[in-house]
Amino acid sequence: QVQLVESGGGLVQAGGSLRLSCAASGIIFSVNAMGWYRQAPGKQRELVAVITSGGTTNYADSVKGRFTISRDNAKNTVYLQMNSLKPEDTAAYYCKAVLRRTPSMTVTDYWGQGTQVTVSS
Repeated sequence: QVQLVESGGGLVQAGGSLRLSCAASGIIFSVNAMGWYRQAPGKQRELVAVITSGGTTNYADSVKGRFTISRDNAKNTVYLQMNSLKPEDTAAYYCKAVLRRTPSMTVTDYWGQGTQVTVSS
């Protein structure tokens, strides 16, 4: 069994900062990409940022220059530093890990339970 546990969400004023963390635990052989997605009420889930095992990153245009994704491969943990937050960043943020549990198993997507980020104006 694999679990992704997120933390760091909360309520912040516009212009403020938050740092999200997501740790993957369980039987894990290797982790490929890890990323953050978000879903606002009434909207589809969208990619925020992703980072490969080699450190290559990709960001949604709406967060470029404000958010930074990073990871600690030894801890199977991914972080999202969010600066200059805006009310439109308000959403539930979900962590995703693309990983292989054993050498013989296929690569599979795993999701966290989500953490709420609310930015007040």
